[in-house]
Amino acid sequence: MSALDWVVLIGTLATFVAYGVWRGRGSRDLQGYLLAGRSLAWPTVALSIMATQASPITFLSTPGQGFSDGLRFVQFYFGLPLAMVVLCAIAVPVYARMKVFTAYEYLEGRFDSKTRTLTTVLFLIQRGLGAGFTLYAPALILSVILGWDVRWTSAALGVLVVIYTTTGGNKAVSHAHFLQFLIIMGTMALAFVLIVRSLPREVGLLDATRLAGHLGRMNAVNLHFDPNDRYNLWSGLIGGFFLQLSYFGTDQSQVGRYLAGQSVAHSRLGLLF
Repeated sequence: MSALDWVVLIGTLATFVAYGVWRGRGSRDLQGYLLAGRSLAWPTVALSIMATQASPITFLSTPGQGFSDGLRFVQFYFGLPLAMVVLCAIAVPVYARMKVFTAYEYLEGRFDSKTRTLTTVLFLIQRGLGAGFTLYAPALILSVILGWDVRWTSAALGVLVVIYTTTGGNKAVSHAHFLQFLIIMGTMALAFVLIVRSLPREVGLLDATRLAGHLGRMNAVNLHFDPNDRYNLWSGLIGGFFLQLSYFGTDQSQVGRYLAGQSVAHSRLGLLF
């Protein structure tokens, strides 16, 4: 890596941590720490939700899946808008009315403390394992680039995340996500431009798209109902709907994002957009 590469890498990581710590300052009570004082506007809620869902694994795996199997996997997300509408109509106002800090606190009021404890433990185990994979994916890439041991790279990334997460709470995480997602979208747009410009002179974007379609890589919608087919319109609408409903409606990593909205309206807009 050149000196400029090091400056960009270190500067980016330091900016994320510093920005998160700075925006998370003033979180002095439980509501401020866990729910950002219920002060987030809907654009911050929306981008934080998207950044939470789109982990490094998403950006590392989906291009390869699209290359090898086409765009069939996008049907998995067709049930997402329906799930968001249901959550906005039912879950968001219920959580807001009960003024809960977590989705599992609602379960204690609805059932008992044992149910809350069970679901909390399951969430912590699941999210702990998921966070490990989320850290490992970029650490693996960086370890190859930097020539470091992947274990130390994972630990270094984990320390940086822990710093702004523990010092600023949900507010720090949400604002850091806001900045991260803007950078992600900008770099994706730049990568698209560079890819198009790197095509041979005699091959344009439309030509490349037609070739991908001829090779079966543009198969984004399959109307055929087949229980043995993982990706089709119906599996996306039905299975995707219930999966996204459970994830965005009960997983605290997402519930905590929209519970931090300034109002029910901001929480709903954050989910919908």
